[in-house]
Amino acid sequence: MARRDANDPSAPRRDASDPSAARRNASDLAVAVRAAHAAGELALRHFHAKSEWWDKSPGNPVGIADLECDAYLKERLLGARPDDGWLSEETADTGRRLGKRRVWVVDPIDGTRDFIRGRTGWAVSVALVEDGLVTVAALSAPARGQLFAALRGRGAQCNGRRLRVNMAATLADARLPIDAPNMAASFWPSPWLGEAVEKPNSLALRMAKLAANEADAWVEGRSIAEWDVAASALILTEAGGMVSDCAGRPLAFNKPEPLFEGIAAATPALHGDVRDRLDHALRSLAARRRERGPAA
Repeated sequence: MARRDANDPSAPRRDASDPSAARRNASDLAVAVRAAHAAGELALRHFHAKSEWWDKSPGNPVGIADLECDAYLKERLLGARPDDGWLSEETADTGRRLGKRRVWVVDPIDGTRDFIRGRTGWAVSVALVEDGLVTVAALSAPARGQLFAALRGRGAQCNGRRLRVNMAATLADARLPIDAPNMAASFWPSPWLGEAVEKPNSLALRMAKLAANEADAWVEGRSIAEWDVAASALILTEAGGMVSDCAGRPLAFNKPEPLFEGIAAATPALHGDVRDRLDHALRSLAARRRERGPAA
């Protein structure tokens, strides 16, 4: 099945002038928002109760809250749309989703480390992908009192407030959700001249900060799973921002290997420079690894 670029503004959109399509769009968004909000409230009960956690792999924690939220979301979303596919961080991927036009891409608790530590930088992320395009997004951050929602071609909101990115034209004043010492790390072509702002553990919330005009750029050089950024990518682009992989390609979803190699997200005027800086950093780090040679 052909995949279209999920955040390419030239990609075909469902015809909003078609009354049946408009009703379906609104219904899908309502399903996503209700499910994300309710799952957030379920997670919040565990957040306050300090429920059980363990490592599913080294450095990759999971807990009762993740699994209960995952089961709840699957029941709610596939219960409402039984013909759709499913991709979630906490559900084994069978590959059956690849034969589906419509797939729910979910992270039951994005930002697990902040959740465990009692910090607010976590969220429930829900996105609907159709033919590789994210068309509906809901991101619930109940510990912050935030509920983001977006519908492709119809804008993005947080708690009912329309979102729009900052239109800053230079990197000099850019705000980044990054650890302050990394602003001047040696792998950048030069130190970032802007400001380090709060960095939630949730990757989705880092990108959503751009949509909410709380940051202007975000980069991540690691491999990123689709469920980490599916909802926030639509929220950002519907707020007027741009997001790509490290090569500058728009993001496409529901791939056989649901990963992106690096992410560059920014306001439109900054995206090219931000992507170039990420590319330089990745090349610099790769050269250092080659110089060190294979690990003993």
